[in-house]
Amino acid sequence: MLLAMKPTVFIHTNTKQLVGAKVSAYSLKQMSKNPEQFAVQVLNLDNYPSLLKYDGARYLNKGSYRTWKASDLQSFTLLRFLPPQLMNYEGRAVVIDPDIFAVSDILELLGRDMGGKAILCCKEVRRKGSPAQNATSVMLLDCGKLRHWRWEELIEALFAEELDYQDLITLSVEPEESIGELEEEWNHFDTLNERTKLLHNTRITTQPWRTGLPLDWVPREGKPQPLPEVGLNPASWIGRLKAAFTGQQRNAVTVYQPHPDSNQERFFFRLLKGCLEENVVTESFIRSEMQKNHLRHDALLKISTASNSAQVYSLENAGYG
Repeated sequence: MLLAMKPTVFIHTNTKQLVGAKVSAYSLKQMSKNPEQFAVQVLNLDNYPSLLKYDGARYLNKGSYRTWKASDLQSFTLLRFLPPQLMNYEGRAVVIDPDIFAVSDILELLGRDMGGKAILCCKEVRRKGSPAQNATSVMLLDCGKLRHWRWEELIEALFAEELDYQDLITLSVEPEESIGELEEEWNHFDTLNERTKLLHNTRITTQPWRTGLPLDWVPREGKPQPLPEVGLNPASWIGRLKAAFTGQQRNAVTVYQPHPDSNQERFFFRLLKGCLEENVVTESFIRSEMQKNHLRHDALLKISTASNSAQVYSLENAGYG
């Protein structure tokens, strides 16, 4: 079923990140002066059997074989390329991750002059010294210029090993002249300040709604991330050498950690409180997500002590301004 051609924000997610997706959708509407002028659509992986059928299949990522798992925390990323097809290749769309929350009016982005480009997105540097690449976790799309994004065909090509995931996800397969750059505040990585337009809680181990939960995600190395060491004392280096010989990591993280910016935690729970007050989510849903370890177990306490939801959007109340 095709969606109406109203400009639409698509939030792609899976079951594990559904709480974030619902809060994200709420924030987009609440932050807009004219929320009726755009639609918000949550794309849940569970509703796309054409992708789910590849659970356990291998694919190429940077030339190496990986196994795609539907249960992975970020298994939704391939849905980024579906919105133009859902829009019948007409009009404007924005696609965002489920851990991205509006701090300003998304209509500013949806109505932006794209300068003839098909895609606008931010740039990011993954590793020091490496070149910047396209951050597709937020994209503004001119759907009429993306008729070659035929989603099922892209997925088939990926799992037929005709397409490398890294090339797809960073838009390396797109003509360079078709991509324009957004300012970083439209995909502000774990940064909330007076310039932030869209807050992205991108560091998985410190997402504010997961603090204290057992870590169900590991980095590519296959081991939990180590906590940062403080200082350069001999004991620290002895511990690292021991870890190298034993194959174990000193101070390995086994649970999700608090976000280093407490303002971002407060910001999230003010939004979640608003969702509860306006029946976007129910208390039974929150309790269910807590039981599934998708939401921290003190979430209801955090909601009860959060500031009034009507104040959530003031950066002054978040500690800024």
